[in-house]
Amino acid sequence: MRTHGNPPVLAVTPGDPAGIGPELALRALARIPPATARLRVYASRGLLRRTAETSGIEFPDVPFCNEPDDPSVAGSHAVVDIPFNAERAFRFGAVDAACGAYAVECIEAAAAAVASGRADAVVTMPISKESARLAGCRFPGHTEMLAAIAGVSVPPVMAFYSSSVAAGGPGGGLFVALATIHEPLSRVPSLVTPETVLHAVRTAGESFRRMTGAEPKIGVLGLNPHSGENGLIGTDEKTSIIPAIEAARKLGFDAAGPLVPDAAFSFLGKSILSGGADAPPFDVYVAMYHDQALCPFKAVAFDSGVNVTLGLPFVRTSPDHGTAFQIAGRGIASTGSAEAAILLAARMARRNPQPR
Repeated sequence: MRTHGNPPVLAVTPGDPAGIGPELALRALARIPPATARLRVYASRGLLRRTAETSGIEFPDVPFCNEPDDPSVAGSHAVVDIPFNAERAFRFGAVDAACGAYAVECIEAAAAAVASGRADAVVTMPISKESARLAGCRFPGHTEMLAAIAGVSVPPVMAFYSSSVAAGGPGGGLFVALATIHEPLSRVPSLVTPETVLHAVRTAGESFRRMTGAEPKIGVLGLNPHSGENGLIGTDEKTSIIPAIEAARKLGFDAAGPLVPDAAFSFLGKSILSGGADAPPFDVYVAMYHDQALCPFKAVAFDSGVNVTLGLPFVRTSPDHGTAFQIAGRGIASTGSAEAAILLAARMARRNPQPR
């Protein structure tokens, strides 16, 4: 979709209508200059107008269209009008199957636009997994859903990025990736294998290269306390993580570890005190499970963090937070993470990090 010299076209989904996603999309239409990225928000007129009225947000002066590549909206933001039958019936902050079904419909439409070349990247606002499940969605989150839509045979890797902390390295911020995604802790040890860890290291390393043009130093966390203490507190490091690190090195990646999990992110405290400019010890961190990475990451980058799905045939980013049902419809949601997600998607789309 993007022609030489033009800003990328980003397909933005509203997330769950009952959450803060539509509000964030409206704010983005007003705050993000079209010269940076041309936004195509996939949402119904009625949903966005009701959100604006309820939240006290001025409705942006943008055109409506039926397709993201409509030539009449080529140089501006636009709303791709996706009808929503329950746009006046749903309640902000409430779990609702109709809202879950609509969120999935918008995701599918946005992904189709990118897959067909009519948009350059997808930016998804938060969904309610409970509402989506009530609507019959079988996926635990965006990552798994988009992988199925894209038809990728290799599982994608969930990663997180923030430019507001540890900004001194070649990536300009903190970059962490996960070896497992939305899994119960009881299942994680069986999923941490040499193959899954190597896949995460390789995918994250290759994505960092495309994103920055630099060779990353990759720090791989252990699974157990103290990284197993040489087998005294678990053997997963010996049987799975160290073999994956050695295999990654043979592929040309500068990978190190296993890092002691409770100390791996200790540099963040110093980075905060210094204004976030210090370079982290590693450019990319690969954690073994969700909370191992997300607890420290969100502690320092909750309003600036971006969720990035690696390994899809297109760019996909998202705010690093949920639907915030407790404040939906009140017009007080922070826009930092959503705007960061849009800016990162535009940056990645310009570099064309994912092959079409």
